[in-house]
Amino acid sequence: GRSASAALAPETHKKFEELFKIPLIETMGLTETCSPILSNPMPPKIIKYGSPGIAVGNEVKIFDDNFNEVPRNIIGQIVVRGDNVMKEYYKNPEATEKSFSQDWLLTGDLGLMDDDGFVFVRGRIKELIIKGGENISPREIDDVLYQNNEIVEAAAFAVACDHYGEKVEAGVVIKENSSINEKELIEHCASLLGPFKSPSRIHFLKELPKGSSGKIQRLKIKDIIYPAK
Repeated sequence: GRSASAALAPETHKKFEELFKIPLIETMGLTETCSPILSNPMPPKIIKYGSPGIAVGNEVKIFDDNFNEVPRNIIGQIVVRGDNVMKEYYKNPEATEKSFSQDWLLTGDLGLMDDDGFVFVRGRIKELIIKGGENISPREIDDVLYQNNEIVEAAAFAVACDHYGEKVEAGVVIKENSSINEKELIEHCASLLGPFKSPSRIHFLKELPKGSSGKIQRLKIKDIIYPAK
């Protein structure tokens, strides 16, 4: 099987393979690249849970804020270069200019590349939670929530905070008839992430907002919970 369009939580990945007894290959692509830019290798080669894989058919690097490549295992912006990358946005030179550094397409995704060349996505730059000056990846919190068997969907997001600037909260969908509560989920997160990164509130919803491709739109969760007055 193949997974694309949205991030695949490691726990979901493992449970799928255990249930259906077939390998599931996670990949990552962009509208601007017309095809996957990253893919885990096919069996019998080793895959890495939580990663959409290594570069395929193009070059992928991780850049810092000054558009310089960072060392392995350091978080930065994922960039891609290759024949599959678009030339420009149609009749939108301003957007095109903002989306390229020389011939590298700036994806807007944060991630790191490990020593084996596997990329681990940490979320969109615009979704980053900055609490007390520390950058917190919402994807890291999502993955911990998914480790709880009662969780069906999860997404962390930032909420304005007078003390830290921003604080962490999350929206979740739990299994039908589950009795798990907010306190138990916060304690679950704190045991794996520590209290600073853990959500201060967890909101139980019937479903999380999604786009046309099925991706959870985490920034819209806050608008649902805290509608503008």
